[in-house]
Amino acid sequence: MRIHMPGISKNKMTVPQWLPEGEGELTVTVNRHALTFTHLDKLYWPKEKITKRDLLNYYHAVAPYMLPYLKDRPQSLNRHPNGITAPAFYQKNVGDKIPGWITTHEYQSESEDKTIHFLVCKDEASLLYMASQGCIEINPWHSRVQSPDNPDWCVIDLDPDGNSFNEVVEAALVTKQVLDNIKVPAYCKTSGATGMHILIPLGARYSYDQSRMLAQLIVTMVHEQLPSFTSLERSPSKRKGKLYLDYLQNRSIQTIAAPYSVRPRPGATVSAPLHWEEVKKGLLPKSFTMFNILARIKSEGDPIAPVLKKGIHLEKALRAMQSMHV
Repeated sequence: MRIHMPGISKNKMTVPQWLPEGEGELTVTVNRHALTFTHLDKLYWPKEKITKRDLLNYYHAVAPYMLPYLKDRPQSLNRHPNGITAPAFYQKNVGDKIPGWITTHEYQSESEDKTIHFLVCKDEASLLYMASQGCIEINPWHSRVQSPDNPDWCVIDLDPDGNSFNEVVEAALVTKQVLDNIKVPAYCKTSGATGMHILIPLGARYSYDQSRMLAQLIVTMVHEQLPSFTSLERSPSKRKGKLYLDYLQNRSIQTIAAPYSVRPRPGATVSAPLHWEEVKKGLLPKSFTMFNILARIKSEGDPIAPVLKKGIHLEKALRAMQSMHV
């Protein structure tokens, strides 16, 4: 298959201009809800002259492709109300500070001994509301409110510490080989920053503990093959210069950037779903931005869509792993 990767473009017209230039504040109706967008000319990326309006236009355009990974999922809000060069803050508990039409999910935090009300993304209106609050990136739970203790996917997060992206690619391909050997399907995407995420479909059939156990077994096998530049050590000070094979993302309320989420980084990079054929030496995460990802979707479709379909049979996978070590 010939892979088409549109070039980087700073031409804002590559994102449909849903909110036109010229108005600093607009009220629009989305999903029968009135949304008021303010400070539309605020520069979220000062160097690139990318505005809050540009971000909202992007999320409006990408919503049909992104919402399958967001719908019915509680969200952790990473807010950059003054753009990527200004202070940001995380908000998990939205309490009563949101419009009445927004759905929330109650979570009892044992560590904080209180009830946290997470915002739940239900539709395009709630996605755009988050973006209007300065959520440049969108961070959903791995599970939905219908089955909050049962994730839809298992995550392996390849998190470099100064490693080249070619080493990230090598670790991803070894992970893919391990999974192929035990006949477990997996799908990958750039993180939109410096790493990659590998997702294994679970179909909400297993617990977070089971998901984390699976990821730990897999990354242990990967590390055995790549001991020179990978690490299972969580503490950055103890793994300096090594790629962290992170399996601890598989926990309740833990999040990663959603597929097609913009990241608050130079160039307005996006967490881009990939075909495995694209995961090869020379791949660069900065190649995927909010200004070329829509053309890519139209050309390539969504390579990771099957992660939301039938989940794996965990017991079969574990038996296959065991047989490899006999």
